[in-house]
Amino acid sequence: MADIARLAQLIEPEANALGFDLVRVKMMPSEAGDGGMALQIMAEDPATGQLVIDQCAALSRRVSDVIDAAEEAGEVLIEGAYHLEVSSPGIDRPLTRPQDFARWAGHETRIAMDKAWDGQRSLRGNLEGIEGDAVMITDRKAGAITVPLAQIHSAQLVLTDALIAATRPIDTTGVEDIVETDDEEKADD
Repeated sequence: MADIARLAQLIEPEANALGFDLVRVKMMPSEAGDGGMALQIMAEDPATGQLVIDQCAALSRRVSDVIDAAEEAGEVLIEGAYHLEVSSPGIDRPLTRPQDFARWAGHETRIAMDKAWDGQRSLRGNLEGIEGDAVMITDRKAGAITVPLAQIHSAQLVLTDALIAATRPIDTTGVEDIVETDDEEKADD
């Protein structure tokens, strides 16, 4: 279907060239409801932990160009039609890299394992951090558990008041430049 490892290998230098860190590359069903597939790319500006629209657009253009060039050179990276989605990871972000598990220690997380680990396949609780290749979580049911990072299928922060308080505010650059039009004023009445 898609060579995710090769795609990440092509995309990461493009993200880095713009000063961004690549968070995740994933093929998934399109949210457009058309039955198609989407290549989802999540990246962040290390200074803010997010991407704003202009940054997403810049990364999208670079990724499109590098994928097109690789395909023109004969590589088959994605079979079939797809569309590209570039976004910020959001507040309840996925945890994909070892540094994510360290950075977000102390916050509630959900972890889905590739296969049951210590009797658990799904974990939810306080993320305690990472040591080497082992992620530590205090699960609501099982208590303190250490799981190998390689056995984690997916992990994501849970939206809580503490997480909202800990995240940087969304970039409001340009908000003061928003001009309300007559149509918007009438809609507000």
